[in-house]
Order: sequence, then C-alpha cells, then structure tokens
Amino acid sequence: MARKPGTGRSVRRAGKPAKASARPANGKKSVAGKKSVTAAPRPRVEQLTNTLSAVPRAGALPPPRKAVNAGVIRSKHKEFLFPCVANYYEEPVVLTEGKGCFATDADGREYLDFFGGILTLGLGHAHPEVVGRVSDQISRLGHTSSLYATEPVVNVAEKLAKIAPGKLKKSFFTASGTEANETAILVAKLFTGRQEIIALRFGYSGRSLTALSLGGNANWRLIPTQMTGVKHALAPYCYRCPLGLTYPSCEIKCAQDMDELIRTETNGQPAAFIAEPIAGVGGFITPPREYFQIAVGIVRKYGGIFICDEVQTGFGRTGDHWFGIEHWGVEPDVMTMAKSIASGFSVGATIAREEVANAFTGLTISTFGGSPITMSATEATLDVMKRENTPKRSAERGKQMREGLLAMKDAYPMIGDVRGMGLMQGIELVEDRKTKAPSPKGANRLLEAAKKEGLLIGKGGHYGNVIRMAPSMLITKAEMAEALKRLDRACARAQSEMSS
Repeated sequence: MARKPGTGRSVRRAGKPAKASARPANGKKSVAGKKSVTAAPRPRVEQLTNTLSAVPRAGALPPPRKAVNAGVIRSKHKEFLFPCVANYYEEPVVLTEGKGCFATDADGREYLDFFGGILTLGLGHAHPEVVGRVSDQISRLGHTSSLYATEPVVNVAEKLAKIAPGKLKKSFFTASGTEANETAILVAKLFTGRQEIIALRFGYSGRSLTALSLGGNANWRLIPTQMTGVKHALAPYCYRCPLGLTYPSCEIKCAQDMDELIRTETNGQPAAFIAEPIAGVGGFITPPREYFQIAVGIVRKYGGIFICDEVQTGFGRTGDHWFGIEHWGVEPDVMTMAKSIASGFSVGATIAREEVANAFTGLTISTFGGSPITMSATEATLDVMKRENTPKRSAERGKQMREGLLAMKDAYPMIGDVRGMGLMQGIELVEDRKTKAPSPKGANRLLEAAKKEGLLIGKGGHYGNVIRMAPSMLITKAEMAEALKRLDRACARAQSEMSS
C-alpha cells in the first residue's frame, strides 16, 4: 500500500494479473496425452453459491475505476438533466468517492464534507458496517415491496419504537422525507376526521404538491398552492422576529398567536400542526425553548394533533437526545424521519401513536418502502448510532463547533447570527449588523471561498444568506478543528471581498 500525497491515506497499487484458468472456455478438461473430455456439470446450488461468493464484501478493495472527466460530466449534466437540478458553485464539484468525513472529486482533490449530502450522511461516507450489511442483504434478497413481510423491516420498526419519544410505536416506510410527510398528513386527517393543516412560515416539507403547499417559502413554491386548508403560523425566528420583539421579554407571542390563527383562519377544528424542531431549509431557525409547548398546547386544545418533522434533526443530530423535539419536552402524535436514518439510502419513515396509526386502514402499498436492502442499511445505521452514542458525540463536537463559530462572529462583521444545536449549526450573513440586511452575495462568496479551502458547506434561508453546516456525527475532534480552520480562512477571504 502506498500513501496518497497530502492526505495520509492509503492508495491501492495495481495488483498482479489474474492467473489464467486451467479450464478452457469451452468447459472441456484437458488431460495430458489424452483427448479432451467434457467435465460433469456442476450442481446449480454450487454455481449459485460461487456466484454469490463473488459479491464484494466490506473491506474488500473495489476494482480500479476509470478516470472521470469533470468537464464532460458538467456538460452532460446540463444536457440531460432538468435545469432545476442545480449544483452548487460557479464550477460545480464532480464528486467521485467518499470515506468518513472526506470526499474526493474527479480531479483528485479531497474535501472535508461539512454538509453530508444535506444532513444525510450521519455516519459519514461509506461506513464499513453499513456497506457490509447491505452487501450481505443484496446477495440474499433484494426487493419485495410492502406486500411481503421481511425480518429487516420488522427489526427497524421495533428499533425506532424503542428510541422514539413518547408513545410513538407503529411505522410506515416510504422512500423519502416527502413521502413520509405525505403519509403523516393523510393519517392525521384519517384519525381526526378533519381537513385543515397548520404549518410554519419558512418551513419546508418536501417536493410533492402537498409538501409544496405546506412549505412557507415562496422560493420553493414553483406553482400556486394546490392543497386547500393549509394555514401558516408565525415562525419562531428570533433574529428576525415577525412581531419586532426581543426574547425573552416577548413572552413568546409568536406561539401565542396560534390561538388567534385557529379562531380566525380555520373553522376552529384543525387536523394537525406540522413543524420541524429546527427549520432546516428555512435557515436552521432555532425556536425559544418554550415555543413548542405553547404552540402544540394550543393546537391540542382545539382537537388537533402534532406532527413533528425530524427529517433533518433526527438521530442525535441536535445533541443529547435522539430527536430534536425532545429538547422542548413535547411528545408528538406523529413523527417523520428520513436523511440520516439510512446513511444515504432512500428511506422515509412515519411513526405514530398506536391509536393514530390504526386509523390508517384500507388499501395502500409502497413499492420501495421497507425494502430489504434499504432496511438493512437502516438497521446497520441505527446499530452504529446507538453503539457510538451519536446524541452524546453531537453534543460534544457541537460545542466545539459552536465555540469556533462564535469566535468567527467576533472577527467577521458579515456574520449577523450564529444558531443551531449540536452538529446542526448555521451562520446568517448580513450586509450590516444594525440593519440586518440579508447578504445572499456574501453567502455565495463564502461558499466559493470554502470550496477553495477544501471544505464543503451548504446554504439556505429565505433570503439565501444562511450557511448551513452538518458534518458526520462521527467527526473527530481533530477533524472538527481542521474544518474550523478552513472555514475561518474562507470567512477572511469572503469578508475581504465584501469590504472591497
């Protein structure tokens, strides 16, 4: 094994050519001095066993990859994909490999991944235990649909019930967070017999027509509202309080407004309130600790239930607890999950209290929901998360991250706010701290500067001026320190460009 320059990582050398087979391709066995005779055919079970044994296992070196031309990939991306499939950066990064907290592009440059495929790689790239479990499962049973019972789907459902807050027990599996939220809305309406849904301004629920209607951000609403009966409550956005107040003297008026919203904009009988514990796409908007107790309490007073969207905040991401809502001391009636749940495999999950779940009867199927392959990835991910104690790790490394970000705020006037919890942290960029004028240009500059420093970060917020960061929950202290150094250099570069 050789060392890749500048990375300290092992690089596989080309191996020796494989030995020629002693058996000719025609299946005949040569016997010295004698005429070739046909060998007895091998039993089919033996053939199948040998075939399966050839499936790569965890730890096995992958075959050499052919070189990827980044320019060609960028060109074909524009030619063959929808224009809405946009990439970051003036010159998009073409990623080819990833391991742990690091990703490598087509030109061989290595990056510290501080965004994890939009908060999806909770264990980093290509965790060996996940790779191994999936490889084993796909060699035995690949696809079934939800029409057949399998061990992996039952195992995952049981594990989720054990770590979920409150009385959440029964699960329904899909292939994305969007589908998970669709399922939650449907089961809420079935359970309550009601139709109106309350969502939050600046919230995000996915890509479907229902999810777009729930979203509270015009930038993501590509067409007018398609689902009737959706009302949007004030967001607990303290940095830009919609009421012009200051916490804690505000008395959480944004939450108290829920009562008037229900009395004036609904028929007084809401089916549900859906919200993220921390608004992800909205810019990591983190509410006051009292917000959810007040808002959910009001919704329940009028007979509605609470749907907690943990697609981005789940599985220890926010530190100390398995799920973000646990920080606020509120038990959901329904909860949705995706992203980090399966280390990048397409899994969405909706879990509900038993009496709520039991309202969902009648015909339905999910072709890809609960697939043995994706469930094996999910089970492996959950096992690693439990063993590594991701809530604790996120709290520890999140503290280190927060201290670094606050130091940068002191050094760079363009940073107006630092917020988030655990390993879900954001910085909001402004033109001026006094006016708080959003600086989307500053966010773009910082994104590009971080790329030059070998750091991948994300962007969000209603104005496109919030830098979002969510690295692997297995990130080490040294890796975090290195990421903060790179970010600091990128901030210095971006601040200089903004000031010039």
